[in-house]
Amino acid sequence: MTIIAKRINIPVNRAEGDLEISVEIENGIITDAWSSGTMFRGFEEMMVGRGPLDGLVITPRICGICSLTHLNAAVEALDKIAGITPPDNALRLRNIALMVETMQSDLRQAILMFMADFANHKSYANHPLFAEAATRYKPLAGKSALSVIKESKRLLEIIAIIGGQWPHTSFMVPGGVTFRPEIAELLQCRMIYSHFLNWYEEKILGCSLAKWQSINSCTELDTWLEEAPSHANSEVGFFIRFARQAGLEKIGVGTNSFLSYGSLRLPRESAISGSDGHFMKAGFSEKAVIGHLDQELISEDLSRTWYKSQHLPLHPADGETIPYASGNDNGRYSWIKAPRYNGIAAETGPLAEAVIGNDKLFKDLLKIQGPNVMVRELARLLRPAKLLPVMMTWFDELITNRHETFYTKVKEIPDGSGVGMIQAARGALGHWVEIRNQSISRYQIITPTAWNGSPRDESGQRGPWEEALIGTPIKDEQNPIEAGHVVRSFDPCLVCAVHTVKKQKKVGHFKLGI
Repeated sequence: MTIIAKRINIPVNRAEGDLEISVEIENGIITDAWSSGTMFRGFEEMMVGRGPLDGLVITPRICGICSLTHLNAAVEALDKIAGITPPDNALRLRNIALMVETMQSDLRQAILMFMADFANHKSYANHPLFAEAATRYKPLAGKSALSVIKESKRLLEIIAIIGGQWPHTSFMVPGGVTFRPEIAELLQCRMIYSHFLNWYEEKILGCSLAKWQSINSCTELDTWLEEAPSHANSEVGFFIRFARQAGLEKIGVGTNSFLSYGSLRLPRESAISGSDGHFMKAGFSEKAVIGHLDQELISEDLSRTWYKSQHLPLHPADGETIPYASGNDNGRYSWIKAPRYNGIAAETGPLAEAVIGNDKLFKDLLKIQGPNVMVRELARLLRPAKLLPVMMTWFDELITNRHETFYTKVKEIPDGSGVGMIQAARGALGHWVEIRNQSISRYQIITPTAWNGSPRDESGQRGPWEEALIGTPIKDEQNPIEAGHVVRSFDPCLVCAVHTVKKQKKVGHFKLGI
């Protein structure tokens, strides 16, 4: 019997920006997939010819959810060009703000974007936990949804206090920060932190951070889940129970290659330790083998994108972002470039951070189950548990050392090249900057969603979530929620990967919307 593959489009709402997913299905199983970012991002070209400091104001506008992470990457690139290391207090303030933005994004994505699908009656009406899921996650009405909106909003007040506003703050500058908080302001921030910590322990974990950090294996996780009602009924506990019964640990394998740039630069004098000057470790992992990260091995392939293509993939420091034309000629199908590490499509995000950081629990989960939707989303729910103790230490060190400087004077940004590489909420974010004759001559950005949502490259290698879709069973083609779970487990943010374009009557003529 001849089996005919059927190609359908998968609607993916609740994703930042415009995303189109197209899949081929044979006998109810996805056998091929294409991910398309459908709007052009022109920020790199907008930066050329501007002053060296303009990136600190313009690039945070790339995204309203992770604007501060773009600021952080941009300022680190300028720090390197200027040859300056910011004072310890400046690093502490930068790190605290970055952690706040990451944590609020993690919990909003998990509960408002991902777990909202658990309340989808068309898909899960017969799930034994559906009634409870609807009570928790129904959009704009569920008790968990309302709670995370309230608590994450309050947490963001920390950035407003030390950075003046959120989003799009500009308090980070080459040499440090523009704000020296008073003791009262630091105590206010710590009070907000303490309130969030109590809420996270009670509602998200259902136990103390110390209790959670003692869990190092799948067996210990199962024991924890069963030993107390507060554990099973927490957001983490409920997520695990619902996800297992929905079979989410069986889908979304992906490339099994992981990338982390490392993040949170360590002050010279601090109780917090890390690796290579960062709290979060940088590295690359392929098939459970973790290695050192060499940023020179990063390249961008444009062969399947709607950009004017180079003959060979280029390092981002040498790359360009020149629109070519939309359409399907020569197999082109996305405005997202195809970043590769040593030619390999790599996943980035909280699961990648856990892998590179050699987290014992996630190491065991991956050994038993392999990468999947459930473990990927679980890593996002649990990342704040690693960040919160570090944040408290840096608050205490700021209060103790407030008399020390927060800024080292930088007279000007000299000509030169630099890169800012950090871990944003969705994963590896890099800004490559070149200054010539006191203006920006080249600016290239690779976002986390460019890594995760990339199209095929010249060799036909799929991007991470394209690959993760392969083998996914689709029970109802009119409601392909399984495919939505796979893509959302990567936390797609297309506004970071692509940006607005308005096509005029002439093919290939674009008006950029800022």
